[in-house]
Amino acid sequence: MKVLKKFPIIVTEHYENFIESKHMLTTQQKKVQDFIRAFIQRHGHSPSLREIGEGVDIQSRGAVHRHVQTLIDRGVLKRPRSGWRTLELVETEDASTSLPLLGKIAAGRPIEAIPGHDEINLAEMLLGEERYVLQVEGDSMIDAGILDADLVVIQRTDTADDGEIVVALIDDEEATLKRLFHLSGRRIKLVAENRSLSPLIYPADRVRIQGVLTGQLRTYR
Repeated sequence: MKVLKKFPIIVTEHYENFIESKHMLTTQQKKVQDFIRAFIQRHGHSPSLREIGEGVDIQSRGAVHRHVQTLIDRGVLKRPRSGWRTLELVETEDASTSLPLLGKIAAGRPIEAIPGHDEINLAEMLLGEERYVLQVEGDSMIDAGILDADLVVIQRTDTADDGEIVVALIDDEEATLKRLFHLSGRRIKLVAENRSLSPLIYPADRVRIQGVLTGQLRTYR
Protein backbone atom coordinates (compact mmCIF):
# COMPACT_ATOMS: atom_id res chain seq x y z
CA MET A 1 0.00 0.00 0.00
CA LYS A 2 1.27 3.42 -0.92
CA VAL A 3 0.32 6.72 0.64
CA LEU A 4 -1.27 8.85 -2.04
CA LYS A 5 1.30 11.09 -3.68
CA LYS A 6 -1.26 13.90 -3.91
CA PHE A 7 -0.56 14.31 -0.18
CA PRO A 8 3.07 15.57 -0.38
CA ILE A 9 2.97 16.59 3.26
CA ILE A 10 5.49 13.90 4.11
CA VAL A 11 8.18 15.86 2.35
CA THR A 12 9.85 18.27 4.74
CA GLU A 13 9.52 21.45 2.71
CA HIS A 14 5.77 20.97 2.32
CA TYR A 15 5.20 20.03 5.94
CA GLU A 16 5.89 23.54 7.25
CA ASN A 17 3.27 24.96 4.88
CA PHE A 18 0.71 22.49 6.18
CA ILE A 19 1.37 23.23 9.82
CA GLU A 20 0.70 26.92 9.13
CA SER A 21 -3.00 26.17 8.68
CA LYS A 22 -5.08 28.09 11.20
CA HIS A 23 -6.94 24.87 11.96
CA MET A 24 -3.75 23.11 13.08
CA LEU A 25 -2.23 25.01 15.99
CA THR A 26 0.87 23.83 17.79
CA THR A 27 0.52 22.82 21.42
CA GLN A 28 2.04 26.10 22.60
CA GLN A 29 -0.20 28.20 20.34
CA LYS A 30 -3.26 26.32 21.63
CA LYS A 31 -2.14 27.03 25.21
CA VAL A 32 -1.87 30.74 24.39
CA GLN A 33 -5.31 30.72 22.76
CA ASP A 34 -6.89 28.90 25.72
CA PHE A 35 -5.24 31.23 28.24
CA ILE A 36 -6.46 34.33 26.41
CA ARG A 37 -9.99 32.90 26.23
CA ALA A 38 -10.04 32.10 29.97
CA PHE A 39 -8.55 35.50 30.86
CA ILE A 40 -11.17 37.40 28.83
CA GLN A 41 -13.97 35.37 30.41
CA ARG A 42 -12.60 36.12 33.88
CA HIS A 43 -11.61 39.79 33.51
CA GLY A 44 -13.64 41.12 30.61
CA HIS A 45 -10.57 42.18 28.63
CA SER A 46 -7.57 40.49 27.05
CA PRO A 47 -4.28 39.99 28.92
CA SER A 48 -1.03 41.84 28.31
CA LEU A 49 1.92 40.05 26.73
CA ARG A 50 3.52 39.80 30.17
CA GLU A 51 0.39 38.18 31.62
CA ILE A 52 0.21 35.74 28.72
CA GLY A 53 3.84 34.78 29.25
CA GLU A 54 3.27 34.20 32.96
CA GLY A 55 0.09 32.25 32.27
CA VAL A 56 1.64 29.79 29.83
CA ASP A 57 5.15 29.79 31.33
CA ILE A 58 6.99 31.54 28.49
CA GLN A 59 9.72 33.82 29.80
CA SER A 60 10.62 35.54 26.53
CA ARG A 61 8.33 38.45 25.70
CA GLY A 62 9.46 38.16 22.10
CA ALA A 63 8.33 34.53 21.97
CA VAL A 64 4.92 35.50 23.38
CA HIS A 65 4.65 38.25 20.77
CA ARG A 66 5.42 35.77 17.98
CA HIS A 67 2.79 33.30 19.20
CA VAL A 68 0.14 36.01 19.47
CA GLN A 69 1.01 37.48 16.07
CA THR A 70 0.82 34.01 14.53
CA LEU A 71 -2.67 33.53 15.99
CA ILE A 72 -3.66 36.90 14.51
CA ASP A 73 -2.21 35.96 11.12
CA ARG A 74 -4.15 32.67 11.14
CA GLY A 75 -7.41 34.37 11.97
CA VAL A 76 -7.71 32.89 15.46
CA LEU A 77 -7.30 36.30 17.13
CA LYS A 78 -7.92 39.84 15.97
CA ARG A 79 -6.69 43.18 17.31
CA PRO A 80 -9.14 45.88 16.18
CA ARG A 81 -7.22 48.67 17.90
CA SER A 82 -3.64 49.29 18.96
CA GLY A 83 -2.61 47.78 22.28
CA TRP A 84 -2.48 44.13 23.25
CA ARG A 85 -5.42 44.43 25.66
CA THR A 86 -7.72 44.89 22.68
CA LEU A 87 -7.25 41.30 21.49
CA GLU A 88 -10.44 39.44 20.60
CA LEU A 89 -10.99 35.76 19.91
CA VAL A 90 -12.43 34.82 16.53
CA GLU A 91 -14.79 31.94 17.23
CA THR A 92 -15.83 29.98 14.14
CA GLU A 93 -18.70 27.59 13.60
CA ASP A 94 -16.33 24.64 13.89
CA ALA A 95 -14.77 25.88 17.13
CA SER A 96 -16.24 22.96 19.08
CA THR A 97 -13.92 19.98 18.96
CA SER A 98 -15.83 17.68 21.30
CA LEU A 99 -18.54 15.10 20.68
CA PRO A 100 -20.82 13.56 23.31
CA LEU A 101 -19.92 10.03 24.45
CA LEU A 102 -23.37 8.51 24.90
CA GLY A 103 -22.46 5.03 26.04
CA LYS A 104 -21.22 1.65 24.81
CA ILE A 105 -22.40 -0.63 22.04
CA ALA A 106 -21.62 -4.31 21.52
CA ALA A 107 -19.67 -5.44 18.50
CA GLY A 108 -20.11 -9.06 19.61
CA ARG A 109 -22.71 -10.42 22.06
CA PRO A 110 -25.44 -7.83 22.74
CA ILE A 111 -25.10 -5.90 26.00
CA GLU A 112 -27.49 -3.70 27.93
CA ALA A 113 -27.52 -0.16 26.58
CA ILE A 114 -26.06 2.10 29.25
CA PRO A 115 -26.36 5.84 28.64
CA GLY A 116 -23.26 7.93 29.21
CA HIS A 117 -22.72 11.61 29.86
CA ASP A 118 -19.10 12.19 28.93
CA GLU A 119 -17.50 13.96 26.00
CA ILE A 120 -14.64 12.94 23.76
CA ASN A 121 -12.23 15.80 23.05
CA LEU A 122 -11.33 15.32 19.41
CA ALA A 123 -8.63 17.97 19.56
CA GLU A 124 -6.74 16.08 22.25
CA MET A 125 -7.24 12.79 20.43
CA LEU A 126 -6.31 13.85 16.92
CA LEU A 127 -4.60 17.22 16.98
CA GLY A 128 -1.27 18.21 18.39
CA GLU A 129 2.03 19.72 17.56
CA GLU A 130 3.48 18.27 14.34
CA ARG A 131 0.57 16.00 13.47
CA TYR A 132 -0.88 15.68 9.99
CA VAL A 133 -3.32 13.52 8.02
CA LEU A 134 -2.74 11.26 5.02
CA GLN A 135 -5.24 9.31 2.95
CA VAL A 136 -4.55 5.61 2.49
CA GLU A 137 -4.45 4.03 -0.94
CA GLY A 138 -4.53 0.25 -1.24
CA ASP A 139 -5.18 -2.75 0.98
CA SER A 140 -1.77 -3.69 2.39
CA MET A 141 -2.80 -2.77 5.97
CA ILE A 142 -6.29 -4.30 6.07
CA ASP A 143 -5.43 -6.83 8.80
CA ALA A 144 -4.66 -3.86 11.07
CA GLY A 145 -8.11 -2.45 10.28
CA ILE A 146 -6.71 0.23 7.96
CA LEU A 147 -8.72 0.23 4.75
CA ASP A 148 -8.40 1.88 1.36
CA ALA A 149 -9.40 5.59 1.53
CA ASP A 150 -9.13 5.74 5.33
CA LEU A 151 -7.53 8.85 6.79
CA VAL A 152 -4.64 8.24 9.16
CA VAL A 153 -3.30 10.72 11.72
CA ILE A 154 0.49 10.80 11.82
CA GLN A 155 2.81 12.18 14.50
CA ARG A 156 5.82 13.62 12.72
CA THR A 157 9.04 11.99 13.93
CA ASP A 158 12.18 10.55 12.40
CA THR A 159 12.47 7.63 14.83
CA ALA A 160 10.17 4.74 15.73
CA ASP A 161 10.21 1.57 17.82
CA ASP A 162 9.93 -1.94 16.46
CA GLY A 163 6.33 -2.89 15.80
CA GLU A 164 5.05 0.65 15.29
CA ILE A 165 3.15 1.56 12.13
CA VAL A 166 5.10 4.28 10.37
CA VAL A 167 5.20 6.45 7.28
CA ALA A 168 8.43 5.35 5.62
CA LEU A 169 10.01 7.25 2.75
CA ILE A 170 12.04 4.94 0.52
CA ASP A 171 14.89 6.38 -1.56
CA ASP A 172 13.40 9.86 -0.95
CA GLU A 173 10.76 9.06 -3.56
CA GLU A 174 8.04 6.65 -2.45
CA ALA A 175 6.15 6.81 0.83
CA THR A 176 4.42 3.81 2.35
CA LEU A 177 2.52 2.96 5.53
CA LYS A 178 3.95 -0.21 7.10
CA ARG A 179 4.88 -1.82 10.39
CA LEU A 180 8.56 -1.21 11.17
CA PHE A 181 11.23 -3.59 12.41
CA HIS A 182 14.98 -3.05 12.75
CA LEU A 183 17.15 -5.95 11.60
CA SER A 184 20.80 -6.75 12.16
CA GLY A 185 23.29 -5.40 9.66
CA ARG A 186 21.63 -1.96 9.56
CA ARG A 187 18.58 -3.16 7.70
CA ILE A 188 14.93 -2.13 7.94
CA LYS A 189 11.99 -4.49 7.48
CA LEU A 190 8.64 -2.97 6.52
CA VAL A 191 5.79 -5.40 7.10
CA ALA A 192 2.37 -5.17 5.48
CA GLU A 193 -0.70 -6.13 7.50
CA ASN A 194 -1.94 -8.31 4.66
CA ARG A 195 -1.00 -11.98 4.61
CA SER A 196 -0.83 -12.04 0.81
CA LEU A 197 2.05 -9.53 0.76
CA SER A 198 5.70 -10.18 1.60
CA PRO A 199 7.78 -7.94 3.88
CA LEU A 200 10.04 -5.31 2.31
CA ILE A 201 13.67 -5.25 3.45
CA TYR A 202 16.00 -2.33 2.74
CA PRO A 203 19.37 -1.03 3.90
CA ALA A 204 18.70 1.48 6.66
CA ASP A 205 20.17 4.36 4.66
CA ARG A 206 17.45 3.95 2.02
CA VAL A 207 14.60 4.44 4.48
CA ARG A 208 13.63 7.63 6.29
CA ILE A 209 10.90 7.58 8.95
CA GLN A 210 8.48 10.46 8.38
CA GLY A 211 6.04 9.78 11.21
CA VAL A 212 4.21 7.27 13.43
CA LEU A 213 0.54 6.35 13.24
CA THR A 214 -1.46 7.85 16.13
CA GLY A 215 -5.05 7.77 14.91
CA GLN A 216 -7.43 6.78 12.14
CA LEU A 217 -10.56 8.32 10.62
CA ARG A 218 -13.28 6.78 8.47
CA THR A 219 -16.64 8.14 7.39
CA TYR A 220 -19.61 6.21 6.03
CA ARG A 221 -21.79 8.92 4.52
